Amino acid sequence: MTDRPDTDPEATGPDDETKPHDSAFFSPRSEPRSEWAAPRWTEPEPRPPTPEHWFETAPRARVEPVTAQQRSAGIGTVVTTALLAAVLASGGTFVALNATGALDRPAPATTVDPNSTTVNQPITINESSAIVNVAARSGPAVVQIRTGGEVDPNTTTIPPSGVGSGVIFNSNGWILTNRHVVAGSTTVTVELKDGTEYPGTIYGIDTLTDLAIVKVDATGLTAAAIGDSDGLRVGQLVVAIGSPLGTFSNSVTSGIVSAKGRTIQTEGSQLNNLIQTDAAINPGNSGGPLLDATAAVVGINTAIARDSTGIGFSIPINLAKPLMAQAIAGQPLARPYIGIRFVPIDGQRAKELNLPVTDGAYVRILDANEQPTDQDAVESGGPAASAGIKTGDIIVSINGKPIDQEHPLNALVTQFAPGETVSIVIIRDGKQSTTSVTLGTRPPGLG
Repeated sequence: MTDRPDTDPEATGPDDETKPHDSAFFSPRSEPRSEWAAPRWTEPEPRPPTPEHWFETAPRARVEPVTAQQRSAGIGTVVTTALLAAVLASGGTFVALNATGALDRPAPATTVDPNSTTVNQPITINESSAIVNVAARSGPAVVQIRTGGEVDPNTTTIPPSGVGSGVIFNSNGWILTNRHVVAGSTTVTVELKDGTEYPGTIYGIDTLTDLAIVKVDATGLTAAAIGDSDGLRVGQLVVAIGSPLGTFSNSVTSGIVSAKGRTIQTEGSQLNNLIQTDAAINPGNSGGPLLDATAAVVGINTAIARDSTGIGFSIPINLAKPLMAQAIAGQPLARPYIGIRFVPIDGQRAKELNLPVTDGAYVRILDANEQPTDQDAVESGGPAASAGIKTGDIIVSINGKPIDQEHPLNALVTQFAPGETVSIVIIRDGKQSTTSVTLGTRPPGLG
């Protein structure tokens, strides 16, 4: 039994050994299937151009009947955003710039001197100046990460090397990046904006999301401010900083938050609750920060949709906060676990299953026809079972935070650490009650 929806897993993720990947399937709910590929480009000399096979689409997966749960997603292929030395791995640059009151101010009227061709336009606080401010404040906290492997003396194989990005979240050398940037590497080199280089070590790999933490032996580094991804709004201005193509370090792009709560399928893993943005995306930006207008990190760039313009994805920073705290405390990276199977509730599912609410998590396993089965959706002896949660219950909130389309159960649970006790409100037989659940530790490689 797993903490995931029955028909559309919400909490699956790669185990520690999953290798970097460069393409996969993304299955939105209502759009027809299409093949997506990374945009073509010519890599700067002296690096060789990207081999053509990198642009090939992944094999088609078997198409399942569209269920009620699949209605809100799209279909296509996404790629992660690291840059491999000889073969460009998938790329993604997306950093969110949060709108402030200053951006809502109307620009002063333009005045024209009838005796001159000069147009007098006063300088005001606007979108451009906000982006400049974010770049200046957060740029020094963004690093380039180069990885490689040891040469095997018994073979002539050249180990893969790669280039990605990362963000310093603690001045004592703690860096947050993507799992696929560093996974499988034996050497890590971190380069600061001023060109200073440090050897890095991989402190830990997340077992749930495409996140990893790298440590360098340095103090007094410029660290980025950490924001709140739950507060992001669709349409909000966004900015990305990273190392596109592994060459143009500290490049800045901007866009908006296009959507929240996206789920994509990469090669071998599923990523959930992502921020979608149209900020320019390029290989080498993986692991770079997504920033709001206060220059606070609200996400970590991780993937783009192939053959698309402006469809990129970022991991919300709130999903990374527990890992960051564990690292600074010297603890191994671990994720929480409730021990249930569930399906997210929306208006249509509530109608079809005659449920009393239109938001929440239905603790139930459904069959291929989207009908409840008699299978137990609660793991025997698990945290949920110990707290008295039963199959058929509807979980509507955790620690006072309502479960809805933008805040699904697994996203809220992920923000806590194993061992924490949370208050969960459930509906059973039409009656509401509250119970306390002490979260367990998510088993590595949980499917």
